[in-house]
Amino acid sequence: MQLSRLASSLLVAAGVLVGAGLAQAADPENTMIIKLKDGEVVIALRPDLAPKHIEQIKALVREGAYDNVAFHRVIDGFMAQTGDVQFGDMEDGYSPERAGTGGSDRPNLPAEFSQENFVRGTVGMARAQDPNSANSQFFIMFAPAPSLDGQYTIVGEVESGMEFVDNIKKGNDAMNGAVQNPDRMIDVSIAADSQ
Repeated sequence: MQLSRLASSLLVAAGVLVGAGLAQAADPENTMIIKLKDGEVVIALRPDLAPKHIEQIKALVREGAYDNVAFHRVIDGFMAQTGDVQFGDMEDGYSPERAGTGGSDRPNLPAEFSQENFVRGTVGMARAQDPNSANSQFFIMFAPAPSLDGQYTIVGEVESGMEFVDNIKKGNDAMNGAVQNPDRMIDVSIAADSQ
């Protein structure tokens, strides 16, 4: 009798957690939409994990800073990196050698590491060797990468459109994923702004 009550409690708790995850994804203020060449990618941002990072991402989105920015580093089976608003949005002057070395005019952010895992569809913040150097660049995981767990800040997860992420042009393995003539984020928005 006690065992079945425990099992019922666990099922209810699991249902609450699943429900909470759905509520997170349905929150228009924390839903980022990236228009790619093949379709839209909907990302549930996670202010519960990384409030400072989410605040900065949303500010950059609302400034239009991410529009037309390249996926400058894309490694098949690993991740697609973008968000270099300093060097990743130049149409004619785009250079794989420079893309990925910039950020934004905003300050770097202190790390907000969590217990969440990097799995397919996880969105994490790129950074230099200093854990407190994330700024505007982020990456979307093609596959799980446990080596990143607790080492990089997780800011969200893809809710729909992962098939469009899979279609992003891959980079050269010999050049650490650098992409010639890269695909771009055509337009990036926060769902609440289009309601």
